Amino acid sequence: MTAPPVAEARVRRSWIDVAGLAGRSRGVRALAFSVAGAAVLIAVLGVLLPAGLPADRPLSPVAGVALVVALVAAGQLARLRFRLGRGFVSVSWGEAAFIIGFVVAPPGYLPAATLVGAFAAWALLSWWDSHRNLAEMTHLAASQSLGAAGATLVTTLVSGDAAVLSPRMSAALVAGALTYLLVTFGLATLTLTLHRDAPARQILVRASYAKVPMFVGNVAVGLGAVHALVGRPLWLLAFAPGLWLLQRTYRFHLRAEEERRMWEAFSAATATLPGGTEAEVVRAGLGAALEVFGARRVEIEVRDQDGERGYAQDGPGQDNAIAGLPGPAITRSMAVAGETVGELTVWLAEPTLPAPRDEAAISAFGDVLAGALHDAATRARVAELEEQSTRDLTQDRLTGLLNRTTLLAQGDRLLRSFDRRRSVALLLLDINDFREVNGTLGHRHGDELLREVADRLSELARDGELVARTGDDEFALLIPVVAGLTDSGARALSPLPMALRRARELVEHLIRPMEVSGVRLAVEVAVGVAATPAGRADLGELVRRASLALHQAKRQQVSVSVFDASQDAVTTDGLALLAELQDALATDDQIMLNLQPAVDLVTAAPTGVEALVRWKHPRRGQLSPNEFIPAVEHSAELHTAFTARVLDLALSAAGSWHAAGVDVPVSVNVSARSLLDPGFPAQVAEALRRHRAPASYLVLEITESVAVSEERIVDEVLAELRDHGIQLSLDDFGTGYSSLAIVTRAPVDEIKIDRSFVDHMIESTAAEAVVRGAVELGARLGVRVVAEGVETTEQRAALIALKCPTAQGYHFCKPMPADRIVGALTQLAEAALDNIRPLRADDAV
Repeated sequence: MTAPPVAEARVRRSWIDVAGLAGRSRGVRALAFSVAGAAVLIAVLGVLLPAGLPADRPLSPVAGVALVVALVAAGQLARLRFRLGRGFVSVSWGEAAFIIGFVVAPPGYLPAATLVGAFAAWALLSWWDSHRNLAEMTHLAASQSLGAAGATLVTTLVSGDAAVLSPRMSAALVAGALTYLLVTFGLATLTLTLHRDAPARQILVRASYAKVPMFVGNVAVGLGAVHALVGRPLWLLAFAPGLWLLQRTYRFHLRAEEERRMWEAFSAATATLPGGTEAEVVRAGLGAALEVFGARRVEIEVRDQDGERGYAQDGPGQDNAIAGLPGPAITRSMAVAGETVGELTVWLAEPTLPAPRDEAAISAFGDVLAGALHDAATRARVAELEEQSTRDLTQDRLTGLLNRTTLLAQGDRLLRSFDRRRSVALLLLDINDFREVNGTLGHRHGDELLREVADRLSELARDGELVARTGDDEFALLIPVVAGLTDSGARALSPLPMALRRARELVEHLIRPMEVSGVRLAVEVAVGVAATPAGRADLGELVRRASLALHQAKRQQVSVSVFDASQDAVTTDGLALLAELQDALATDDQIMLNLQPAVDLVTAAPTGVEALVRWKHPRRGQLSPNEFIPAVEHSAELHTAFTARVLDLALSAAGSWHAAGVDVPVSVNVSARSLLDPGFPAQVAEALRRHRAPASYLVLEITESVAVSEERIVDEVLAELRDHGIQLSLDDFGTGYSSLAIVTRAPVDEIKIDRSFVDHMIESTAAEAVVRGAVELGARLGVRVVAEGVETTEQRAALIALKCPTAQGYHFCKPMPADRIVGALTQLAEAALDNIRPLRADDAV
């Protein structure tokens, strides 16, 4: 529908308002006054010139002037208009009227006659559509008058005394018409530019496209009319159909161009509507509508479940609050799938009723804008739901505190970021007899009580501490920094006293009376406290311990209780170890080897290297095999991957020292599970193949308990390993089921005397006897004997006295990383002056 114009405010009207210059810029006002003043002055001066005409002119001066006034008025009434930005440019028959007028009327009267005729025409048009104001009429008529004055001057100078039908006169008339075009065209361009209706370049291009074809027709019609008037006046009757056809042709040309421009602008504008927020869509929609429809003002009203919101933007060039909003307004309801999105109102600058194409274009634009607004609303709703969902995943909906899942996640991240020796504490709090509150006051008031408790906990929490609701009436406070007391020697004591102090602060703060739904209440709470270094437990384990302490507090009916480790031997560490081992095997820097050489007791030349596996845990620090090998043994898949990793590391290290010229093997401990696996020999062979290493590079160490196992598969696995040429070592000899039969049932290449006997052989004759027996047994069987754990010169001397050939221990070399072992082996080999004892006793010379 078409909305009525906005009513003007009842304010005191100045002469600027009356003249129609309200809301115009200072530049537009100055131009209007200048053009009007110059036109009136030139018209008056022209009238004062002589009014005579040459004898070959067809009409008298008076009749000629009257005809000019009529022709100018008719030419303006028959004008064609096209939109240019937010303004309009008129294309009229002014050049034809000038050409005829110059021939039939005194030249000096042409500016005045043009001024009168144009003003009369625009006054009639203003009366017809009730929109044209006095300033615009005067400015348009004055522009035409100045164009006529310039054209008259140029034509007079060019024609001189030439006859009417002479070629010189025709050329002069064409020059005058061109001058008329340039003057009126220039004034129109300057006006539109000052009024900011469109960029100057756009005005020049589009106005030229519309004016040039009509200018050619105007000149042709004017010259034809002059020849008819002077020669055969009856030919003027034939001009009517021709003029009508030209007018229709011009109209079609301009309308087609206007349609093309509008839909191109429409397409470009709708394509740039952003896919952002409502405000972004509306801002783009307002600007696009102003550009596409050349509107004075655009209003958009958005309606949704949150109510109505209005947006508006005025076109540049005038102040609509002062000038009002003349012109029609088109209002269209915007809907998507029958759902009303809002309303679009476009105030057009056209002073006539809106054309159907404007209504259709605005309706189409409203549909596109409705879709963009609907999409923006949908995106906003989706974003709101996602935000709510995220909050629900991380926060407790009732209290706004962290929920249990988020506490565990954020708490674990905190623990991993701390030094593993840093003390942390968790306080787990529960409201005593909370069910009675719900039963007496109702769940809504119980929820209010929980919110009050949450607020008090948040007040007590310090920077960096995490507060969470972990159950119905259960809350948690994670204290990531627990300052422990120190003794006089600056030795850190237990952090528990500080954690207990915080727990008692919570109790004292929470038992203070509170008002819930007009009822004054005092609640009692129980708190479980668990404290530990950050590297010893994850947050799940800390929560479990605090929960046990909380249950103990409730059972003993005390307010605070501390976790007692002596009453709880189970931790989550073992449960989490398998998953952490899988993560460790997926990286390259956690499972590592420490390598310790075995040396000749006399020369200290290296005879072998034992690979000692370690786990560089990211949170718990370096772990020994005793802390994680049991977990490996309980998982078939993990055991296979772990064994492959250790073999790869060991063979890679062996390859490095063999490349340096140190020809000794690497020893790797083999678990019981490996010897019970029929596929283990193939796994070892594949590892040797991957590293292109001969079997002599590798020694597998087995324990006595596994070697004497009654499992038949063990014998088969050991036999297959020996068939591959892989050497076997009997580790920890003397600590298990030692007997002479062991070395016959499971033939080995090496016997390693356990360090427990080496440690006591100096003061214990029994330990010395075991060592002596092992050395003699090795010599009789032709296998190597290695004494483990040699740490002193006395132990080395005693072993030499017992003719033990080889040993390893801190006395010779500590275990070291793989990147240092090659240098250590090279130094040992270079320092040995005697020949290095061969690996196999049966190879001795």
